[in-house]
Order: sequence, then C-alpha cells, then structure tokens
Amino acid sequence: MRPIIEFCTNNMHHGTEKLMKQLEQRPDLDVIEYGCLGNCGECYILPFALVNGEIVAASTAEELEQAIEDKIKEIEDMLDLLGD
Repeated sequence: MRPIIEFCTNNMHHGTEKLMKQLEQRPDLDVIEYGCLGNCGECYILPFALVNGEIVAASTAEELEQAIEDKIKEIEDMLDLLGD
C-alpha cells in the first residue's frame, strides 16, 4: 500500500507547494491537496502535511521533506514487522 501524503492549500505560504509538486512525481506515493485539513493552528505556524493521517510538521519546507521521508520509513518498518 502506498503512503498517502495530504497537503493543505492554506499551508502553501510556508513553501509546501513546491514540496507537494515534487512528491506528486513519485509513483510510490499518493499525494492529495485539500482546501483545509482542519489543523488551522498547525497550519498557521509551521509547514505540515498528513502522512497516512498523522501530522508531520517541521520548521521549514525542506525539513518537512525529511520528516515525511522519516515517517514513511517508520510506517514501512512497522508494516515489515507485522508481516504485511
């Protein structure tokens, strides 16, 4: 199962649009953009995305990219342990 990465349109002022477009090019990910993800406090303060429904945030869009990669790896490792 491919990880689902969700971005909020209202969070694009943090530079997440470039990251979203970059991740959309990867065939191993499902990337979705929503008008609002309902995390307005998070959205206003930091770049963030949801990875399989979990909030992943960072100080910059560049750090968010690494945090997303780390979360994907964590999910893959957990699935490997469960024998998926």
